[in-house]
Amino acid sequence: MSVVAIIVSGGSGERFGRAGGKQFAPLAGRTVLAHTLAAFETCTAIDGIVVVTHPDTVPECAELVAPFVKVSAIVAGGETRQDSVASGLAAVSPDVEFVVIHDGARPLVLPETIADVVEALRSSTDDGVIIGHPSFDTVKRVDVSGRVIATEDRDSLWLVQTPQAFRAAALRAAYAMVAESTDSRHATDDAALVERAGGSVRVLLGPRDNLKITVPEDLAVAEQVLLVRGRPS
Repeated sequence: MSVVAIIVSGGSGERFGRAGGKQFAPLAGRTVLAHTLAAFETCTAIDGIVVVTHPDTVPECAELVAPFVKVSAIVAGGETRQDSVASGLAAVSPDVEFVVIHDGARPLVLPETIADVVEALRSSTDDGVIIGHPSFDTVKRVDVSGRVIATEDRDSLWLVQTPQAFRAAALRAAYAMVAESTDSRHATDDAALVERAGGSVRVLLGPRDNLKITVPEDLAVAEQVLLVRGRPS
């Protein structure tokens, strides 16, 4: 296998307000995670899938992923997203060339978006290619009291999503550096770790409807997107 996806679904559901996490919430006849896995299963650019889930939901996740033949491993996540990705990366074979990281709670990802990220990385000299889109809203920097400190120049600001594709060697090196570092900062995405390690990361324009399910009302929005797309439940 040359391209393996790590699907990160290790959340406990505290912020979402549902036991077991948002990845198991029902969405248009499937769970959120099942929609996500279906996109990677049908994407010809992906050879294998590693699913990272909360330690308490490994049996439930194993049952859910049974129909997806590309899933090669289910691993228990850690306390943070960064820890969970590290657990997933440890389950990826050393001979894999590219690793794609994706949030299990982004069920609207399209197979063609996944393929575009992988192809953009293959055809470049970059260490990573990530999906995002320009910020169309004005961005304010504020202090802890909510007072505006500055208005940022949005012309150079992008909102970043997943999937994020990396050369496996660069991603492993970035995580190895984190493991050896005394820096306690936790990155909110994997690109930040590769950047911190000196890697080159490029942003590819992606669809704006690649929504991440964060709060319960996001499910209604996602269902409407699926309805407009005509995706069967």
